[in-house]
Amino acid sequence: MQAAKPAARHTSRSHTFRYTAASIVKYASLIIGALAALVPIVVVLFASLKTGAEYGSTGPLTPPSNWLNFDNYTKAFVNGKMMVGFMNTMIILVVSIVGATFTGSMIAYILSRFQFRGKKLLLGAFLLATLIPSVTTQVATFQIINDLNLFNTRLAPIVLYLGTDIIAVYIFLQFLDTIAVSLDESAMLDGASYFTIYFRIILPLLLPAIVTVVIIKGVSIYNDFYTPFLYMPKTSLQVISTALFKFKGPYGSQWEVICAAIIITIIPTLIAFLSLQKYIYNGFAQGSEKG
Repeated sequence: MQAAKPAARHTSRSHTFRYTAASIVKYASLIIGALAALVPIVVVLFASLKTGAEYGSTGPLTPPSNWLNFDNYTKAFVNGKMMVGFMNTMIILVVSIVGATFTGSMIAYILSRFQFRGKKLLLGAFLLATLIPSVTTQVATFQIINDLNLFNTRLAPIVLYLGTDIIAVYIFLQFLDTIAVSLDESAMLDGASYFTIYFRIILPLLLPAIVTVVIIKGVSIYNDFYTPFLYMPKTSLQVISTALFKFKGPYGSQWEVICAAIIITIIPTLIAFLSLQKYIYNGFAQGSEKG
């Protein structure tokens, strides 16, 4: 019994050491990840508040001498016509998100509630489409958009964004699996059609999933540069991402102005994330638990 006590103390010390080492590695990795995400933003913020001479003579992590120097922001917003970019972005964003949400939830509703031939094949086709690099289909896609006379119109990216993606379908499917089929059957006994069931019963119960999909899809569309740059080269149709890209011309060497434009671009997504982060976390958590 006396020999067992030192062995027990040794086991306890070994367990404590492993727990401490694991905690150190965990927090160290979190700190490194946070620094990797925040340092570039801090560098851009500092640069946006510096003058041209100050930017060239100071280091990237050197704070600006004047924290109230917003001349770069004024120049970026006015000369870059960023208001036009924001307006076009919002039009495309709202129409695309509403359409993609309806199509995604409808597809998930059909796959969840109906049994038909080719159901698994259809779901596999959605998954296969995500594995094919989009750049390989751009020639055919561009020809289709051009033949439809949608080139250099807002409808070009809207039509492309309206197509749902497999992530949205899976999120909706996870939530639909938790909605009792008996609700559909009761509504059908009362004479409700499939469209009535979808709009009156299914859609309101999918609200957490809809919020999650809207945020994910919205950030993706807001940050997308390739689609509007390719299909809407006209200046009056620029979105916020292409407006930022055009600073490479007249302001190609004025990096402090470009950094100010970057901060202006980041602000809306930052506000949206801070305001809706609980819905993002809850949507993913509930989807994973209910799956």
